[in-house]
Amino acid sequence: MLPRPHKLTSSADFKQTMRRGVRAGSRTLVVHVYAREDLVVRGGPRFGLVVSKQVGNAVIRHAVSRRLRAVVLAGGVDKLKPYHDVVVRALPPAATATSEELAREFASALARALKKR
Repeated sequence: MLPRPHKLTSSADFKQTMRRGVRAGSRTLVVHVYAREDLVVRGGPRFGLVVSKQVGNAVIRHAVSRRLRAVVLAGGVDKLKPYHDVVVRALPPAATATSEELAREFASALARALKKR
C-alpha cells in the first residue's frame, strides 16, 4: 500500500496529470508525469495507478496493482521532486510481465518522461 502522502486520490488529479503531463510508454505500461504548480507542496511525489479490465480479470488486475505499487515505491519516490504527480497506466501485456520487467520498464519510461519536460 502506498503511504497517504504518496497517493493521488481525486479523479481531478488523475485527469490533470494524464492531460497536462508528459507521457512515455513501454510495452507493458505508460507513465504520465506532471509538475504541480502548488505554492505549498505537502508530502512527496504522488502516484496513481490505472489497471483497467483490458489487463485481465479481477485477480490478475489486483496482482498487477500490487507489483506496480512495489515498483513505484522502490524506484520512483527517490527520483522525483515532491511536486511531481505520476500516473502509471498498465497495458494488457503487464498481466504476464514479471516484477523485474515492470521495474525496468517503469524506470526507463520515467527517465524518458522526465527528459521530455
